[in-house]
Amino acid sequence: MQLNLKRPVAFFDIESTGTNVVKDRIVEICFFKVMPDGTTETRLRRINPGIPIPPEVTAIHGISNEDVANEPTFKQVAKSLNELLKDCDLAGYNSNKFDVPMLIEEFLRCDIDFNLKNRNLIDVQNIFHKMEPRTLKAAYKFYCDKELVDAHTAEADTIATYEILLSQLQRYEEVEYEDAEGNISKPVVNDMEALFKFSYNHRNADLVGHIVYNAHGQESFNFGKHKGKTLDEVFKKEPQYYDWMMNADFPLYTKNVLKEVRFRALENSNMILKK
Repeated sequence: MQLNLKRPVAFFDIESTGTNVVKDRIVEICFFKVMPDGTTETRLRRINPGIPIPPEVTAIHGISNEDVANEPTFKQVAKSLNELLKDCDLAGYNSNKFDVPMLIEEFLRCDIDFNLKNRNLIDVQNIFHKMEPRTLKAAYKFYCDKELVDAHTAEADTIATYEILLSQLQRYEEVEYEDAEGNISKPVVNDMEALFKFSYNHRNADLVGHIVYNAHGQESFNFGKHKGKTLDEVFKKEPQYYDWMMNADFPLYTKNVLKEVRFRALENSNMILKK
């Protein structure tokens, strides 16, 4: 099938130093430009962000500070990228939430007004999520091929969830899964411990993801002004931040994690003093 185009559309993806549109910078960008006549053009460019790439981010996309040390800055390539995208619609995966805002921010820093008016912004992820809703009702129809009667009643939802798991065990038996690091396994098996390991977000140190483990297994903030910093580091330099969190409207489980980290730090300090 060929796309029905009135003007070019540029599919693109960005790798960056992080997910903060204001503070982070692009380190790699790829465009796959499709013309109305069906011809295509691919451009891949690594970019020196001018700021360090955190190790935990390098672990995700594989691009290190050394890899981009001799690459041009975004400002040096901004005009050519702007010309490449002239009169193009834009498309990507989760692009409207991340890639487009990140790209526009970079252009504006270079005083290039990359105008989005009259451009079509196609987000393939949004199409996916809207056409394949991630609701219990949709999952029940997909896995069990039945309509969920009395949805949003506790009993009906509970039984439906049980039936969905049974169907998943059958559907994904011997089906391979590749994780972000390229490891291949067959994780959906009839074993509760294995299902826990596969279905739970083990990066979270608390249940809601305010506190996560970094690449070194250290509890780190995942929000606010200290995002990316370890709890030990922050509490040592700014002990009042601990008091603020304990008195603020955070989940009790999150506060328990804070207490554990704080207590462990105090224990370590006492051990050092005793030596």
